[in-house]
Amino acid sequence: MSHIAIIGGGLAGCECAWRLAQAGIPVRLFEMKPARRSPAHQEDGLAELVCSNSLRSEDEASAIGELKVEMRMAGSLVMEAAEATRVPAGKALAVDRRLFSDYMTRKIESHPLIEVVRAEVESLDSPLLAGADRVVLAAGPLVSDSLASSLAQALGDKGLYFYDAIAPIVTAESVDMEHAFWGSRYRPEDDDYLNCPLTEEEYKAFVRELLAAETVPCREFEEHMHFEGCLPIEEMAARGEMTLAFGPMKPVGLDDPRTGRRPYAVLQLRAENRERTTFNLVGFQTKLKYPEQKRVFALIPGLRNAEYVRLGSIHRNTFVNAPVVLTDELELQAKPGVHLAGQITGVEGYLESAACGLWVGMLLAAKARGRSLGFPPRETALGALLSHLRTPSKNFQPSNVQFGLAPALDKRAGRKKRKELYAERAREAWTAWLGQVAEQGKP
Repeated sequence: MSHIAIIGGGLAGCECAWRLAQAGIPVRLFEMKPARRSPAHQEDGLAELVCSNSLRSEDEASAIGELKVEMRMAGSLVMEAAEATRVPAGKALAVDRRLFSDYMTRKIESHPLIEVVRAEVESLDSPLLAGADRVVLAAGPLVSDSLASSLAQALGDKGLYFYDAIAPIVTAESVDMEHAFWGSRYRPEDDDYLNCPLTEEEYKAFVRELLAAETVPCREFEEHMHFEGCLPIEEMAARGEMTLAFGPMKPVGLDDPRTGRRPYAVLQLRAENRERTTFNLVGFQTKLKYPEQKRVFALIPGLRNAEYVRLGSIHRNTFVNAPVVLTDELELQAKPGVHLAGQITGVEGYLESAACGLWVGMLLAAKARGRSLGFPPRETALGALLSHLRTPSKNFQPSNVQFGLAPALDKRAGRKKRKELYAERAREAWTAWLGQVAEQGKP
């Protein structure tokens, strides 16, 4: 191949570009920043994390933990960057966003086989893509209007849209420490989270005002649709007064050291950077209007005088009906030679998107050598995730990685043991598959 063009310098695009370049294949990576930005992006660097700085659980018995293991074994650049820029977060892997983006940008821009082109690709037929042997669309869920329009024309009426919400970020010095304490929900000895407790009266008053607050309305042409795993807090609260207290505000494992008692509800704040100067409101993605966010969140005692670095917002999150419009190799049926990677395919989450980009890079690297890669077994975390994109559904929705996407176990076990068995089976299958890939790649 002369070169492969990749549209989008996010996690999936960078991971795909890195894998191809490491295999000796020239890459032209297009990133529209800084000339153009999506509504959620603020920085100029590649691989900017916009929703959260958490890459979720490190528990290797969980599906996301197993996906991390598989990505590390496959030489993931995202996992390398995450390890180099991590910040304390209990059982989770969280990173300093700015350092993470800087690390990814340096690695990508310094690779001799990767050319980073700071220009917007407005169409799948753009002259910028001329000469590319293959094109990978990894523009993410915030793909520009012009490129989304081009994709819609190729797909007809089969594209789907939903909306994602971003949680607010506050300065550490503005948190009222007389109404907050350090602690981790599942590791009492850790101080990775700043917790803002609420009494029953405070919690119920907060929920009442949350439900009464004004939200940003959808425009006429926008379909009101949310990914179930990332609902705005006002949507969750509307399902019942106690929904938040059993969800993102659950007080489990968070006894207040000043009272010796467990609060009625707790809002957790997670550090955004290593210096702990800014914190995000965990699970508080929202579509409230900006003034309403400040008013309603001030009802939480610890945030009475909060200073916001960024308020919550909503944005379009675009994905395709993958089982209908993509081939098994994530290639557009309507436009051969164009592959999709990342969240736009219907995977949900930072690492899921990166892993999808990693696999497309592996796939195209194999094709460049005249070989067929084949799918990771469905028993693996990545294989299960990719199988979701190949499974027709009446109402196809994005999915995080989960063992529920994998084949059922052939034995019965308790919940904790069952997760361990899924992870063990996945690890064995991944190790064997990766070994076969390595053998096939030998001269």
